[in-house]
Amino acid sequence: MKPSTTTAPRHESLGSRRLRWLACLLVAGGLVWTAGVARAQGADIFKGADIALGEKLIAEHKCTQCHISKVGGDGSAMYKPAGKINTAGLLRGMVEMCNTTMNLGLFPEDVTAVAAVLNRDHYKFK
Repeated sequence: MKPSTTTAPRHESLGSRRLRWLACLLVAGGLVWTAGVARAQGADIFKGADIALGEKLIAEHKCTQCHISKVGGDGSAMYKPAGKINTAGLLRGMVEMCNTTMNLGLFPEDVTAVAAVLNRDHYKFK
């Protein structure tokens, strides 16, 4: 019988297993903490955001055209996907994901400015 290649080796030390478990615990804890912070911040994370800069960046990076190419119509179906973005923090996180995925090179304050415009125009988080 051939040994399974998908399981941890039997010779893995107790210390290694504990270290792997601790790493998983830290990652899970970080995700829970991040989600909690996103909920606690509310739309306050957009306070002081440069709306004019956000509008400029949306036009400059052709965000609407990208959304149209992905979902069709006027691109607005991209906003408020069922249950995915229900806090201001998650909205900002989605903009950061676009920034990273599309390699836009936006600074954190740029991401906040773009998210603030999207909040004003589509999400309206309080």
